[in-house]
Amino acid sequence: MQKKFLFISANQLKVPYPVYPLGLSYLYSYLTKKLPSFNFKLIDLNISNIEAVLAYISENNPEYIGISLRNIDNQDYQNSKYFIVAYKSLIDKIKEISKAKIIIGGAGFSIFPITIFKALEPDFAIKGEGEESLHQLIICLENKLDYSHIEGLIFLKNGEPIINERKNYLNNLDLSFDDCLVDYYWENSGMLNIQTKRGCPYHCIYCSYPIIEGRKVRTLNADKIVETLIRLKTEKKINYVFFTDSVFNISNEYNYELATKMIQSNLNIKWGAYFSPHNLTEELLVLFKKAGLKHIEFGTEALSDVQLKNYGKSFTVDEVVRISEICNRIGIYFAHFLILAGYGETEETLNETFVNSKRINSTVFFPYIGMRVYPGTKLFELAVNLDKIKSIDTLIEPYYFISDAVNTNTIKERAIQTAQKWIFPDDDSSQILEVMLRKKKKGLLWHLIR
Repeated sequence: MQKKFLFISANQLKVPYPVYPLGLSYLYSYLTKKLPSFNFKLIDLNISNIEAVLAYISENNPEYIGISLRNIDNQDYQNSKYFIVAYKSLIDKIKEISKAKIIIGGAGFSIFPITIFKALEPDFAIKGEGEESLHQLIICLENKLDYSHIEGLIFLKNGEPIINERKNYLNNLDLSFDDCLVDYYWENSGMLNIQTKRGCPYHCIYCSYPIIEGRKVRTLNADKIVETLIRLKTEKKINYVFFTDSVFNISNEYNYELATKMIQSNLNIKWGAYFSPHNLTEELLVLFKKAGLKHIEFGTEALSDVQLKNYGKSFTVDEVVRISEICNRIGIYFAHFLILAGYGETEETLNETFVNSKRINSTVFFPYIGMRVYPGTKLFELAVNLDKIKSIDTLIEPYYFISDAVNTNTIKERAIQTAQKWIFPDDDSSQILEVMLRKKKKGLLWHLIR
């Protein structure tokens, strides 16, 4: 009889749109191949509900339950929502009806691994990349072997959680999509997500990507990515994807290879990604457009050279303007994401951002006020040194660094005065997005509300 493993995507955040549980799909694909004697099931709480999860567990009695925690909060200081209590309730309810080994992980979890492990009390957890670590854990548990060597594993030793360092990474991953999930996310978000690389080498003071994925960049098999895209197009008629890399335009030799193979395959799939204005040329952008690039989300964060330096960025305002002009000239939609009133911000630097925003045509600005502080980041150290937080603070409940030198009450008004298109987190764009989705428009839709 096959043993059963239930995966649960615990994320229920759907703003600005529901996001396909990509991490679990990679796990599912990897373990299905590695452990053919197991029966794997995936339940997504964006589609299902907790009652259905508990009913499945009661009826099927899985031996293992893996829970992915993608989000810890909604990253909006003006309307902060905190999800740990709900995750704790879910796990407690599972424990009441099941003796399954509970294993947690996911992007949000990996930022606060020890703190969340103590709060939720699972049997095991995995920080960061989970495919091979979870595979090895199951093998060890099934065969009553020592699991204390497994990279990224968190487990109890003498009543205290131990976390193992990770030294090895994967770069040759298969990816299969659940048909029901594909239908839901294609209908409700207008795109599916795929990774082309993991890891981030940059040193932005606030960023959690290096904590989640590590700084070592590893590119995934380009042929397998193209094969996955072909399957999505031919079997499910998917013609828009988003590459979820922390920054797409790193490892540009690899990007050139991937784009070339996408062109040669005659895919005709549109795509978007997160980009940096750094390490980008017109030649590359032309190639990417030929390969289907339609939208870019730039992690620009500021339009002041002083503030870019404060944030740890490796580009200048002139580079941002230059790349924006190229995108407009060759016909690629783009938006700039900004952090206003973050570390080091003054009225002078904020004014520079507003003035320089007028140098960029045909774009949308998505500004966030303040910086979510994460442990392990440079911003955490800076906040401690400024007595904003204590070194022992877990920050599991959201804390935002907001510069004391800025009047945040006037930010929105000053942005509007630039006559550019600004979309703040508290702006209600839901009705516009609903209309666009009803019209069956796919992909990132912000360019339609410019």
